[in-house]
Amino acid sequence: MIIAVASGKGGTGKTTVTAALAANWSPPVAAVDLDVEEPNLHLFLHPEITGTEKGYIEVPQADEGMCTSCGACAELCQFKAIALIGDTLLTFPDMCHGCGGCIAVCPTGALTESSRELGELCYGTSGDIAFHMGRLRIGEAMCPPLMKLVKRKVFSMYENDSRDIIIDSPPGASCPAVCAVADADCVVLVTEPTPFGFYDFKIAYDAFAVFNKPMGVVVNKAGIGDNQVYTFCKENNIPIWAEIPFDRGIAEAYSVGAVITDAVPELKPVFEELICSIQESVHA
Repeated sequence: MIIAVASGKGGTGKTTVTAALAANWSPPVAAVDLDVEEPNLHLFLHPEITGTEKGYIEVPQADEGMCTSCGACAELCQFKAIALIGDTLLTFPDMCHGCGGCIAVCPTGALTESSRELGELCYGTSGDIAFHMGRLRIGEAMCPPLMKLVKRKVFSMYENDSRDIIIDSPPGASCPAVCAVADADCVVLVTEPTPFGFYDFKIAYDAFAVFNKPMGVVVNKAGIGDNQVYTFCKENNIPIWAEIPFDRGIAEAYSVGAVITDAVPELKPVFEELICSIQESVHA
């Protein structure tokens, strides 16, 4: 089972929920931080990192001596990562999405495979929890290619394993968030009951609903704001699986990198019920 914990905006408590889910989930379980631009799940689970490896994407390398200036590669590339200026072929590796199409259409073999570093893949353990995360290279513009490398490694490692996988997704509803949610069996959408939280929650819901996956809501900081989130969920038959109260003790636990169910034991039944709701939605 693959569970993606997502949110319409940053700061709603998505990583807080992910850490508590992983800590209370029956092993074996893997926690995966796909928020590769600013990974922070490790600050709560405190894993022992046992290995790292570089992640690369395929990019074209041009041999101008073999280029006939036919322009087939530039015409194919929709991301303008390769261009023909007069008789000069220019490549822009930072804009390349690594599809390999330009290399395939080149009739003279003027383009060959090279690579660009995306970042690093880290893995380790936190007690019984297997831990994985990606960390984007400083200056790298695109998240999804590195995210896909992390997912590929995780899914291949546990292909023949009964281990459940909990993904901490990037915030928002753009390409990185969609990439994180795409392979999940269930989406846990974390929001806060404020006008800003509700606005971004609706955008995220619309973006993820097209996948037609089981989806439920965790309302964090319950007790503040207004009832717009609750009204929207009722009108659209979206289940609210859990509420986390607006509480100083929870905020203090977050500030020191503690799992909230360890710092506030009263929340343990809340997450046990949340886990049951997730499992029931997937197996329904």
